[in-house]
Amino acid sequence: MSSVTIHQVAKAAGVSPSTVSNFLNGRPGRMLPETRARVEEAIRNLGYRPNRAARQLRTGRVQVIGLVVPSVANPFWGSFALHLEGAALAHGFRVLLCNSARDPDRERGYIEELWADGIRGVVLCSSLPSLDHVLPLVDQGLNLVAFDRTAQAGDPPSMVNISVDNMIGSQLATGHLLDLGHRRLAFVSGSLRSINRRSRFRGFREALETADVDPDTAIVWTGAPEDKYGDQYGDLDAAGLGRTAAAELLAADDPPTAVVAINDMCALGVSAGIRDAGLRVGEDVSVVGFDDIVLADLAAPPLTTIRQPLADMAAAAFAHLRDAVEGDGPVTGRSLLIRPELVIRESTGPARPL
Repeated sequence: MSSVTIHQVAKAAGVSPSTVSNFLNGRPGRMLPETRARVEEAIRNLGYRPNRAARQLRTGRVQVIGLVVPSVANPFWGSFALHLEGAALAHGFRVLLCNSARDPDRERGYIEELWADGIRGVVLCSSLPSLDHVLPLVDQGLNLVAFDRTAQAGDPPSMVNISVDNMIGSQLATGHLLDLGHRRLAFVSGSLRSINRRSRFRGFREALETADVDPDTAIVWTGAPEDKYGDQYGDLDAAGLGRTAAAELLAADDPPTAVVAINDMCALGVSAGIRDAGLRVGEDVSVVGFDDIVLADLAAPPLTTIRQPLADMAAAAFAHLRDAVEGDGPVTGRSLLIRPELVIRESTGPARPL
């Protein structure tokens, strides 16, 4: 296997890695003759040889799709990866997993590498507010499923977005607490830069308005700086963030009696912070999460949360990529918005003054 990478060839030729990939895989498109000459010269000078194993993957009987997730430390993404892999294996496909750590450069680099290795379908789970960094590859033919993202203006017509309705999910969570008599609520999250986080926050506020509770009286805790939490959000540090939030909220003169957390990892951290303060989760302070990760039912007490139907969502993501990769004609994109489910456990109970 050559030690020279496609990125080194691209740098030497003054082109993008995707341009080199197109050249190597016989997809020259509208490549100018001088561009082709520069790529050929760079390949000769560097002694580049394509990865034979990757070439076998894309030309043999085994089909491969890519999966880029923001954090393998979050059980939510691990569960999604297992469901996607299960759907893929049932149809003779393999899944290559990449962890972006919510770094846009790493995210873009992984997708370019997957494309350069001839992988034509990718499921991208991005926490970034924009996908401008990967859309040029979609224009070149990459089949992209954006998971946990709703359709946005300017999306390519071939792209698929799959997500639960985050606003409705947050409305269900908040409405459950309101039905229990809670009126002093807190919303705990990191920065609200991503589309789904903003949707969950809007659902929280709309549920309060529907119940004639002034949303401006609610506590909104987004205490971590975006430049820090942007790299950490969703992994195990989200639990630490929730714990910190609980400590600050419960030390206030007028603490909340209930907390809506941005996700389950954050909610588990909030629960730990409540116990740190000598209070009881579900009795003194109620907590609702979002996702229904495997740890939610194992928590003490078990966590009330919003369930995302991951198996169905993973099956839908794979079905689109299979049709796109195996088909010969153009693929039409679509947006799937799935209703989530409220799962009531023991972390929520009737409101009582602290």
